Amino acid sequence: MLISDLRLRLRTLGANAAHESRVLRHWVRALPIEGGKRPLQGWLPKAVMAALPGLMAELDGLLALRSEHAGGDGQSARLLLGLHDGQTVETVLLPRDGVCVSSQVGCAVGCQFCMTGVDGLIRQVGSAEIVAQVVLARRKNAKLRKVVFMGMGEPAHNLANVLDAITLLGQEGGFAHKQLVFSTVGDERAFAALHAAEVKPALALSLHTTDAAKRERLLPRAPRLTPEQLVEAADAYSRASGYPTQYQWTLLDGVNDGPDELDGIARLLKGRYGLLNMIPFNSAPGLPFTRPSWERARAIAAELCSRGVLTKLRDSAGQDVEGGCGQLRAREAVGRPMRVVRIHA
Repeated sequence: MLISDLRLRLRTLGANAAHESRVLRHWVRALPIEGGKRPLQGWLPKAVMAALPGLMAELDGLLALRSEHAGGDGQSARLLLGLHDGQTVETVLLPRDGVCVSSQVGCAVGCQFCMTGVDGLIRQVGSAEIVAQVVLARRKNAKLRKVVFMGMGEPAHNLANVLDAITLLGQEGGFAHKQLVFSTVGDERAFAALHAAEVKPALALSLHTTDAAKRERLLPRAPRLTPEQLVEAADAYSRASGYPTQYQWTLLDGVNDGPDELDGIARLLKGRYGLLNMIPFNSAPGLPFTRPSWERARAIAAELCSRGVLTKLRDSAGQDVEGGCGQLRAREAVGRPMRVVRIHA
């Protein structure tokens, strides 16, 4: 289901713009149909009110919780969610009242260190299915205050649905625009759409290396923009939107953690309106990468900070349950052969 389908059904039932807004707000904020501070009973047209229980039940049925894996920190959890056609996606409850949602089943980019792209792109996740992940998370954590589009899939490859979901969350969901984070490997169409968007989210750019040739090997089907072009585009959007870019860097032992990369990071990011999120690789069976020691990662982050690049070292939620992006879905697909690739620095 798409959000546009939902709006059309409400209008067909006789809802005007204000009615439509209230219904969508109740859904996105996981509010009860009856009761509460601003009940819908007596305010909506009778036809809309009569259809509402069935409509909300249909929206609740967009996702089914298949399994839940709590993190050892007591705050995070990875959820494997079933869709109506039997496909699955992952949603992650994050520390500090955040949620990470998926925008595709699988992914076409084929990042060599990510389990999501092993089978390529299977299908797009509809805009209502994206929002339903947030609704489910809100029912588990009523204090939810941040949504990041960093789960399975490349948001730029499902641009219309992702931006529709962001617009609804920003207008009716109670999220400030900077609390909605659009993550991408970098795409000219995405940068243009973000500048024109009604709700402008914060931007996270998956950089991972400052070497253009190495980036082509690590992200084989990402748009052929150089790291320099990506950073220029991200910086322009950040200065226009007022929200600093979060440059994402999956730290791979012996691949993108050498002195040449640190020099490249300092050259590209010093003085930019943004920060570097450095995340040590979340080990996964069948992928030819290893996670550097935490001490090594801390030393890299400290050196970058000393060279004028604000760097935050983050751990990947779900490491203790083998819940890296795409791993829960892969573990459910029993007996599926694993693709093994070799990438050299």
